[in-house]
Amino acid sequence: MPEESKIVLNDDQSLGTIQIAPRVLEIIAGYAASEVEGVSKMYGSFANSVGELLGRSGHRRGVKLTNDNDELSIDVDVFVEYGASVPKVAAQIQKRIKQQVMLMTDLVVTEVDVHVKGIVAPQEEQQVDPDNLFGDDSEDDDGGND
Repeated sequence: MPEESKIVLNDDQSLGTIQIAPRVLEIIAGYAASEVEGVSKMYGSFANSVGELLGRSGHRRGVKLTNDNDELSIDVDVFVEYGASVPKVAAQIQKRIKQQVMLMTDLVVTEVDVHVKGIVAPQEEQQVDPDNLFGDDSEDDDGGND
């Protein structure tokens, strides 16, 4: 990663500099967004899914950081749970990401854009009866031999 893409964290550089890679901020934002109640999952591309299979962190999934003239903006793509208030969940994501980035890095995020990519319906638990694997409703006939 080129040196200029790193973000300097400390103003007082008498002891040296502290730098952070943009992907670390994306991971922080991903964790923060996924912890918000009402967020079902983060949205990611096929490449993100392959990366997760290869052991790379999936917490950057659906997060993109832009750093223009020391102004940080973050785009977050999420799926929201069915029944949750989309505006409330999105506002909570924005607040949580700004708080976590500030808390962990002392950097100010100027903008968090939340993109709701879909709604996820609750999954019904399907129970399989080991005595009736195919779900036959009719009882076995004994052919009238009583």
